Amino acid sequence: MLPSQYRKITARGVQGLILARLDTGDNSWVDAIAMRINSDQATEEYGWLGSSPAMREFIGGRTPAELAENTFRISNKDYEGSITVKLKDLRRDKLGMIQVRTNQLADRAMDHPASLISKLLVGGASKLCYDGKYFFDTAHEEGKSGPQSNKLNVKAETPDAPTVEEFSSAILSGIQAIYGFKDDRGEPINQSAKAFQVQVPISLMGTALTATTALLGNGGKSNVLPALAGKFSLDVVPNPRLSWTNTFAMLRTDEAAKPFILQQEGEADVITLDESSEYCKLNKECLFGIDWSGNVGFAYWQHAVQTTFAAG
Repeated sequence: MLPSQYRKITARGVQGLILARLDTGDNSWVDAIAMRINSDQATEEYGWLGSSPAMREFIGGRTPAELAENTFRISNKDYEGSITVKLKDLRRDKLGMIQVRTNQLADRAMDHPASLISKLLVGGASKLCYDGKYFFDTAHEEGKSGPQSNKLNVKAETPDAPTVEEFSSAILSGIQAIYGFKDDRGEPINQSAKAFQVQVPISLMGTALTATTALLGNGGKSNVLPALAGKFSLDVVPNPRLSWTNTFAMLRTDEAAKPFILQQEGEADVITLDESSEYCKLNKECLFGIDWSGNVGFAYWQHAVQTTFAAG
């Protein structure tokens, strides 16, 4: 006999399924690299203050420093996803297919921020951030920082298929670059970095996972990265939306300031035109939708590095 919950379902029941699914969505990797900002207006303006000065010996009184300021704006956009379900299907659904469809709708909504952040990653070498340079650029410079690059090229015999050893070396180069970044006063800003997210396209997934977990590399050589597990944490995120073939990104995750901003105007809203609505009476179907308003933007390039493999 079929379970009772599949004998009949109402529009209210479908709405409940969507809400429950939204509550259990997973955005863990997004939250690790993006600051969530609640927005209450169409456009938010961010004032990016420069760094505080280093300590100095107290001679001749205090010398307070004025903080440099950069500003940028992020405008919200409206997004929606909707499905319709015929009244007869609400009555006849005995296999739980409506729940499958509503789960997919909710999953798409929960996955939307990941889609937006992925587009930022892919476009990071060609879109400007707050300092007027590309987010991934070889010529970042603020105040007394000197020229700085978070866009690296490393050698690989086959750029589209680096070896485990080459990938391990590239990750270490990325960590070294992040540790070397300086603020607008020439002071190091990442000296306590311990945790990093490694965003890779699917084609590099196997190599990245092996490089960060396998004790032995090519030819039985000791793999450096697992030996550093007590010093650094590396979370590999295989991202199907990354169109790269010979490139990956490393992002610092253990700092309150993140590489990206996820700006949202409230939580996702579930919209229902149920059996009592004029729409349903005219069309003999119910409509279920999810609305979300928000946007994403670049924040701290100093917590991100893009690495591209090139022929040696």
